[in-house]
Amino acid sequence: MDKELTGRAQRFLDELAHCMDIGLSVSNVTNDGKTTLLLPYNEELIGNKDTRIMHGGAITTLMDTASGTSVICSLDDFEICPTLDLRIDYLKSAEPDKPVYGFAECYRISRNVVFTRGSAYQEDINDPIAYCVGTFMRLGTEFTPDYFRTRVLEGNRS
Repeated sequence: MDKELTGRAQRFLDELAHCMDIGLSVSNVTNDGKTTLLLPYNEELIGNKDTRIMHGGAITTLMDTASGTSVICSLDDFEICPTLDLRIDYLKSAEPDKPVYGFAECYRISRNVVFTRGSAYQEDINDPIAYCVGTFMRLGTEFTPDYFRTRVLEGNRS
């Protein structure tokens, strides 16, 4: 685990209200930007009250955010990179009453686009709930607001 990147990733999540609302947190970030986020089981995220299965939209949010977080932890300099495209292949439902983890990594960084892949799982990364691939547009450091950079990189909220 890379403490500096883990801190950057958690501060990034803390800036996103929807991530705070659903309780997303950083589980692990490695020095090459591979990121794992934790989505705790929450009654408010149930998609079907009879089965108690977590809504697919919550898992989509987890995977989009895990992918985006891996992007900001993989680039040499911090910049905002909005999602261009995200494809998720759902393989099965998440089991009720258990958290879901979202793993993502960047596998190619070009001048304009960053490419990611990952998976959602519960107890074993080799038993995925879903796979995802995503692309993120590089806006460049000049289009990343200074206040956002300061908050995420340094944790300075003033």
